[in-house]
Amino acid sequence: MIPATHPLFWRDQSLPYVELRWVQDGRKVSYALHSHKEWSVGAILAGQSEFLCEDRLHYVEQGALVMMNPDQAHACNPRQGSAWSYYMLHLDKNWLADFLVQSGVRTVTKWRDTSTDTWSEPEFFGDFVLMAEFLMSSLHSPGDKEQKLKAYLARLFLQLDQKPQNTATFLAPNPLYQVAHYLSEHCEEDRAIESISADFGFSAGYLVRAFKRHFNLTPHAYRLNRRVQLGQQALKQGEAIAAVAQNTGFSDQAHFQRVFKQRVAATPDQYRRSVSKPS
Repeated sequence: MIPATHPLFWRDQSLPYVELRWVQDGRKVSYALHSHKEWSVGAILAGQSEFLCEDRLHYVEQGALVMMNPDQAHACNPRQGSAWSYYMLHLDKNWLADFLVQSGVRTVTKWRDTSTDTWSEPEFFGDFVLMAEFLMSSLHSPGDKEQKLKAYLARLFLQLDQKPQNTATFLAPNPLYQVAHYLSEHCEEDRAIESISADFGFSAGYLVRAFKRHFNLTPHAYRLNRRVQLGQQALKQGEAIAAVAQNTGFSDQAHFQRVFKQRVAATPDQYRRSVSKPS
């Protein structure tokens, strides 16, 4: 019997573009600010939590949907003393962009971010929960699960794309993105931030302040976050935890497990277990 405090992860090799997490009892969950490569949507099943998305802080409770764009720094944690339970769905943005065009919801295959952080709409919340339960059930085929998922997403994005968009402002090229790209490409290295700063013409102090202001993560935290993302990919492929820790640049397996749990709210071993919810 898996304890209610342990998250369950559902994934299917025939549906590689989707992953679903179910947390039954998240009262002791603590997330560091982090991001995902995927577009994500979650449903608060019980309790209240604080949802920080970029620099926007929300108070959300049972019945709310929360949405996060790819690479958008965020954190969601239960309010003190509150029970907390939720579903979280992660979708490959390229697959999702292609599907939205094929279904006639959008006309351009290049991914476009959504503009809504939270949404409290009983019909869509209830249908999300039913869809999540359908995915986690062992009674349905992958084909039926894909059909259920696509039907929900088409309806959801028809509504999301009609909601007012945030005012877009074109900005001059920002060299901080060059630093972020370097940290992503070389995340396994432990090169000092001072040395990296000098390569890009910044003082270390300025880079840390400017980077955190722009990405809501320090350069070091950004690098750790990328290592965890790579670790998640490797664990899903069945690689051994010790090998993943070494290959993603962590000093040892214990360090990897500690950082991984801070950002994923699950140990590496818990994460790589795909468990179907009993029907």
